[in-house]
Amino acid sequence: MQPFTMALAPEKLWQAINPLYWTQNGGQIGLVNITLGQTARPDIERTVLDEVGSYGRQIGRIGDALEILIRHFDTTDLPQPERDALAILMGQLADVRKIKARERG
Repeated sequence: MQPFTMALAPEKLWQAINPLYWTQNGGQIGLVNITLGQTARPDIERTVLDEVGSYGRQIGRIGDALEILIRHFDTTDLPQPERDALAILMGQLADVRKIKARERG
């Protein structure tokens, strides 16, 4: 009977470090890997990020707009789980506002 063995690392541990091949789309910079995801048009994705705003900024603005809609929406006819989901979202949006105020202040 052979003993149980398991490889915890590749057999060859080397990495070519050449800054000429670093890119903003999936490249490795130091110890941080940057992955923007896969898209059919990375050129458009980069332009949107440069000219419109980061993903965080875009999501933040969507959250701001949702918060306005939720405040003007009558939730009394919604089932409790749906009201809970909206309340959780409103709580998260409030937490984001607090963090932004704290970091800017």
